[in-house]
Amino acid sequence: MELPPSDPTDIALRLLAATAAGMILGCNRDLKGKPTGMRTLGLVALGTALVAVATTNLAAIRSDPNALSRVIQGVIQGLMAGVGFIGAGVVLRRPDRLEVHGLTTAATVWMTAALGIAAALADWIIVGMGLALALGLLLLDHPLERLVERLTGGRARGPAHVKHRKDAGEATRDGD
Repeated sequence: MELPPSDPTDIALRLLAATAAGMILGCNRDLKGKPTGMRTLGLVALGTALVAVATTNLAAIRSDPNALSRVIQGVIQGLMAGVGFIGAGVVLRRPDRLEVHGLTTAATVWMTAALGIAAALADWIIVGMGLALALGLLLLDHPLERLVERLTGGRARGPAHVKHRKDAGEATRDGD
């Protein structure tokens, strides 16, 4: 069974939805003063969606369900691994301290790519649920951590999120 070529309006909707999802997550990063913001995450989502849509829209691939399946698998695997390298670029570790920065931002870059792929495949329910859950995690992280700390009487984060000051010998919390 051959799939019909995508309608240009449908392609535009997929690309716009991916871009919007990335920009929504990026807005949170911008508001927190993080290195990746609306433009960066909008471009990550748009780029992943563009590659996925362009690849799956090739006539030779669309006419063969087995080829389409293999191509989609390869595109997803390649994009997610490649975007992982972009995310890794925002992770910083200071060797003189037990301090790591940028993990949440890196995870947000990766999540944005996943949203871009889901939008490219026009799986609107997954895009909406994924965006809502990701945004919820980004907005509610500190209140949830405080609740867990209050309920458990301890720290919600492990030693990777503790800053040790050499001069004072005290530990402080590190947010991402």
